[in-house]
Amino acid sequence: MRPLLARWLAVCLGLALLTGATAAQTESDLPQIGGPSTDVQTAGPAAPEAAANAEILVMFHLPAPHFRPDSYGSADYRDDAGRAARQRLAAQLAQEYQLELVEDWAMPVLSIDCYRMRLPAGMATAPLLAALAQDQRVAWTQLIQDFVAQGGSDPLYRTQPVAGAWQLAQVRKVATGRKVVVAVVDSGVESNHPDLAGQVALEENFVDQQKYVAELHGTAIAGVIAARAGNGIGIEGVAPEARLLALRACWQAGSATRCNSFTLAKALNFALANGAQVINLSLSGPQDRLLQQLVEVALARGIRVVGAVDPARPDGGFPANTPGVFAVASDGAAPHTGNHALTAPGRDIPTTMPGGRWGLVSGSSYAAAHVSGMLALLEQLKPQMPAARLRDSIVLNEGGVPLTGIDLCATISRISGRCSCACTHSSSSQFAQSP
Repeated sequence: MRPLLARWLAVCLGLALLTGATAAQTESDLPQIGGPSTDVQTAGPAAPEAAANAEILVMFHLPAPHFRPDSYGSADYRDDAGRAARQRLAAQLAQEYQLELVEDWAMPVLSIDCYRMRLPAGMATAPLLAALAQDQRVAWTQLIQDFVAQGGSDPLYRTQPVAGAWQLAQVRKVATGRKVVVAVVDSGVESNHPDLAGQVALEENFVDQQKYVAELHGTAIAGVIAARAGNGIGIEGVAPEARLLALRACWQAGSATRCNSFTLAKALNFALANGAQVINLSLSGPQDRLLQQLVEVALARGIRVVGAVDPARPDGGFPANTPGVFAVASDGAAPHTGNHALTAPGRDIPTTMPGGRWGLVSGSSYAAAHVSGMLALLEQLKPQMPAARLRDSIVLNEGGVPLTGIDLCATISRISGRCSCACTHSSSSQFAQSP
C-alpha cells in the first residue's frame, strides 16, 4: 500500500473509532522522563466472525478532481455534484446487504468517500466482506478495528506510592480538587515548572529583604499537592485541579529550610484574607502565640490546616500539636505520646524540583502535602463540611496502632455517597482529635 494511501486510511479509521468504538488505554512500562510514548499499536484484526453489531468501512470512489465541478477539495467538506448520488448508492448498497448506514466522511486526498456501516446482530463478517470485495460499486471495504495507545499516564505516576495506595486514577472520576484554593506556606515554588505551570494562582514573598525565588522544599510540596495530571511528563498531584497560593515565608539555608514567626504570620494573614480553603504547613517548631492565634482563626473559619509532625518532638511540635489541625506523620514513623496523627506516604516520594526537574524526597513534610491534597478533594465534594464531621468521616485502614494509613476511597464514599473505585473493607476507626 502506498504511504499516502495508508496514512489517510488511518485517518478514516480514527474518525470512525471516535464515533463508533471505544479504544482502551493501558499504562506502559515506565519510560525515561521527558514525555509519554506516542507509539500506537493495533490490537490485531478482529475475528472473522465478529460479535454482535460489528461495524465496517465501505469506500466509494470520488470522481477525479478535474471532473468535480465545484473544485471539491481536501480542506473542507462541501458537496460536489456527485456526492448526493454516492449517498444514494451507499444507502442502496446498505439495504441490499442488510446493513445500517451510520455516517460518511469525505477524503478527497484519497479520492474516496468513506461510509461507516453497522452489521445486524449475529451477522458473520467474513462472507459479507468477501461479497463486498466483488461488488463493482465499492473501492474497498474493511472491518473497523480497535487501536490501543501505549502509555496512559505521566511517566513517574506509577512510581508514586500514593497512586496505588489511594487509587488516584479511580478517585479522580469523583474529585480532582477543582478550584479549591490551597495555600502553600513554605519556601518559594517554581511556578513555571513544566508540571506546575498554570497551577499557581498567585505567588507572594514574605521574607524580608529577599526577592521571590524558587526553592526545593516549596516546589516539592507544591508538586505533591497539585502537579498537573495527564500532561505526559513527571508526576501527578493528589489534587491536580486545585489552585495554589505560593506564599514564600521560608527560605533555603544550605540543606535546611527555615522560617520565623514574622514571615509565617504575614503569610498566614495573607492566606486568611485571600480565600485559602486549605493551608499546608509542612514545618514544625515551638509554641508561638501569634501563629497559634492565626491558626485558631483559620480553624474557626472552617479552613483546613495541615501540619507536619516533627519526629524529634514528643508531641509532634507546633502546629501539628494544635487541636483541630490535621497532624500528619510519614508512613513508618513511630507514634507520639498524646498525638494521634494521620499517616501518609512520606518515603521516597517523586516530586517536582527547581530547574524543571524531578527527584525523590522523604519526610513528614511530604506526608502532610498528601493530606492537603486529599482535603482539597474532600472540599470539592463537600464544601465547608463541619470540621468534626469531616474528621469523623476519615476512614483508616486496618491497623492496631494509632498511626494507620488513610483509606481514601472509603473516605470519599462515606462523605459523598459515591465510590468510583473498588473500596477496600476498612475499619470504622474514626480520626482521633489531638488533645
